[in-house]
Amino acid sequence: MTDLSPLWEVGVPLAGAGGLGYAKVRAPRVFWSLVGLPVTQVRLAMTYRSTMDVCGLTVQPSRFRAFLLRNVARRSDVQPVPPKIRRVRGTSTGMRVTLRLPAGLEPADVMAASERLRHAWGVHSVNVIETKPGFVELRMTGYDVLRRVKMPRRSRSGSMTVPVALREDGTAFVRDYLKVPHALTLGANQSGKSMYQRNLIAGLARLDVALVGIDCKRGVEQRGYAPRLSALAITPEEAAGLLDALVEEMEARFDLLSEHGAADVWALPEKVRPVPVVVLVDEVAELFLVAGKKDEERRDRMVMQMIRLGQMARAAGIFLEVCGQRFGSDLGKGATTLRAQLTGRVVHRVNDKQTADMGLGDIAPDAVVAVTTIPPDRPGVAVAGDSSGGWSRIRTPELTAAKAAEICAEYAHLTPALRRLASYRPVQLIAGKPVPPMPLFKPFPATD
Repeated sequence: MTDLSPLWEVGVPLAGAGGLGYAKVRAPRVFWSLVGLPVTQVRLAMTYRSTMDVCGLTVQPSRFRAFLLRNVARRSDVQPVPPKIRRVRGTSTGMRVTLRLPAGLEPADVMAASERLRHAWGVHSVNVIETKPGFVELRMTGYDVLRRVKMPRRSRSGSMTVPVALREDGTAFVRDYLKVPHALTLGANQSGKSMYQRNLIAGLARLDVALVGIDCKRGVEQRGYAPRLSALAITPEEAAGLLDALVEEMEARFDLLSEHGAADVWALPEKVRPVPVVVLVDEVAELFLVAGKKDEERRDRMVMQMIRLGQMARAAGIFLEVCGQRFGSDLGKGATTLRAQLTGRVVHRVNDKQTADMGLGDIAPDAVVAVTTIPPDRPGVAVAGDSSGGWSRIRTPELTAAKAAEICAEYAHLTPALRRLASYRPVQLIAGKPVPPMPLFKPFPATD
C-alpha cells in the first residue's frame, strides 16, 4: 500500500481537477453550484462595502446616524452608507441579492453601475430588477446561460401565457397575452425567427385557444401546423378574406359583450365565453407589397383590417402575432400605424440598423445597440422589449419543424371550429376521415 500512496496523492487531485474542468465546459450548472457560487458568495461578503463605494453607490449617513456614531460608538470617522443586503439566495445559474436602497439612491443608479459590479464580482452578467419601492434585486448569472438554452422547470403559467425563451438572467421569457396582447417579431434569414415561432406555436397548441395562420409563402412555414389551426390563408387573396372574417368575428363578439354588459370576454360567463383567438402572421411584408395598382385596394383594405384588430380586438379575445424580416414606413401606408398597436417587440439579428430602429427604437432606444451586436453564429438570440422601456436578451431553445408539427397533431382535438372562419379551415385527414372540430362553446346537456 505504501507504493500506491503517491499515486493516490497525485491521481485523486488530478481527477478532481479534470472533473471540474469537464463540468465547467459540459455541465456549467454543476460547476457553478460546486465552485462558482461559493467563491462568488465569499467575494461578495469580503468586498461588498468597498465595491459599492468605488461604484458610487453609497450616500452620506443621516444626521441622526452620524450623531450616534460619533457620540455613542465613539467613532471619529463616519463612513458613507451602502445599500443594505436583505437577502442572498443562490440558484442553479447564478445568485440573487436583494438590496434595501438608502435615501438618496434610486434603482437607476444601480442599473448604471451593473457593468462595474459584474467585473468586480467576476460574474457573467448583473441585471437589476426593482421589486418594490426602495428595494432592488441583483440577478447575477455565473455563466453564459444563452450558450446552451435549458428552460427552467418552473415558469409562470396560465390560460394565456406561454414560456417561449430563456432570458439572460436565467428566468423564462413568457409571452403573456393578457398583459401584452399584440406583438411584433423581426429577424433576418437564419436569425432564429422561425425557431421563435415554432416554440410559440408549440406552446399555444397546448392551450384552449384558436390558432389562425396567415402564411403568404404558400403555407411553407405554417402548413405543418394545420391540424391545430382553425383557419389558414396561404395567398394574399385568401389573407384579405380571412382578415375580413376576423373583423366580422370581432364585431360579433362586441355584440355579445354589449348584451351582457361586459368590458371584455374574460368578464363573460364561462358558458357563453368565446374561445380566444391568436392570429399568426408569418411574413407581414407580403401583405403590403403589391405588383400593380389593381392590388392597391386589396392591400389598403388588409392593412385597415389589421389596424382595426390591433386597436380593438384585445377586448374581444383576439390577439396578433406579426412576424417579418423588415417592418416600417417603407412598406406603405398604414405600416407605422399598425406597428404602434404592437406592444411586444422581439428583434433577432437584422441586416441593418434601420430595422432594429423600427422594432425597438420607439420603445427602448438603448436596446438598438444590443440588437446590432448579436453574432451570426448564435441563431435564436434576440432582444425583447415592451412599451415600458425595459428590455432583455433572450434565446429560444432548439425545436425542429417536425417536432412542432407533431405537437400540433397531438393536440388537434383542441382545435375549435369558428363558424365565420369555417371556409378557411384546413382539412386534415386521419385514416381517410376528416378530423372532427371541437365546438366553439362547451356543450351543456339539456334539462327538462
